[in-house]
Amino acid sequence: MTSFFEGWEKWSPQILSIVRIMAALCFLQHGLQKYIGFPSATPPGDILHYVQGAIEVAGGILLALGLWTRPVAFIMAGDMAVAYFTQHMPRSFFPALNGGDAAILYCFIFFYIVFVGGGAWSLDRKVLRQE
Repeated sequence: MTSFFEGWEKWSPQILSIVRIMAALCFLQHGLQKYIGFPSATPPGDILHYVQGAIEVAGGILLALGLWTRPVAFIMAGDMAVAYFTQHMPRSFFPALNGGDAAILYCFIFFYIVFVGGGAWSLDRKVLRQE
């Protein structure tokens, strides 16, 4: 008897690319909110707010393209860890109560990408011949 999922492993590199691209585009939106008010404006913040926005925009674009994937994902994972512990954790220990669900998920998705690379559809693989 064969497993229902037996042939699915061959699609892992493509699915990894889709997850990387979607996470990057969602992350990019947060930076665009800070700088151009798209898809909706966020209230003005301090200098840290705009540094965070720069990481979100630049990192989101680079990660979506799969360019310098591993170092960019490492910076973004660290950025989300800092965001969680400085902005969310003081409110409550539990992510469902402190609003830090997205920060934790981004952190661990980006951290995973550090170790597995950009997948089948990345500029690292096509242009830089890396994986």
